[in-house]
Amino acid sequence: MKRRPINLDLRTIHFPVTAWVSVLHRASGAFVFLVIPVILWMLQESLASEQRYITLFERLQHPLIKVMLWIFLSALLYHSIAGVRHILMDFHIGESKKEARAGAWVVLTLVGISFLILGYWLW
Repeated sequence: MKRRPINLDLRTIHFPVTAWVSVLHRASGAFVFLVIPVILWMLQESLASEQRYITLFERLQHPLIKVMLWIFLSALLYHSIAGVRHILMDFHIGESKKEARAGAWVVLTLVGISFLILGYWLW
C-alpha cells in the first residue's frame, strides 16, 4: 500500500470553478432550508390581519433587516440558478469538462447580475 501525503489545509488546495459552484449550491440550499421557517412565519404574520401586515412592513424597512432579506434572496437566487445548471447536467447537457466550466462561469455571471439587480430593487 502506497503512503500518499494528505493535505487537509483547504486554504492551499486550488478548487476549480465547477467545484466552487457545486459547493456554494449545497451551502445556499442548506441556508435557504434553515431560513424558510422565518419566511413562512413572516407570510403568516402578513396574512393574519391588516395591523400585523403594517407592523411587519415597517420592520422590514430597517436597514439590517433589508440586508438579511437581501442575503436570503441572494442565496435563493443562487440556489435556483445553480440548480438549473445541475438539472441540465442530469439530462447530459454540459457534462464535458469544457462545457461544465463554461456553465459554471455562466452561473456566476447570472448570479452576479441578479445580486446587483436585487440589491438595487431592495434599496
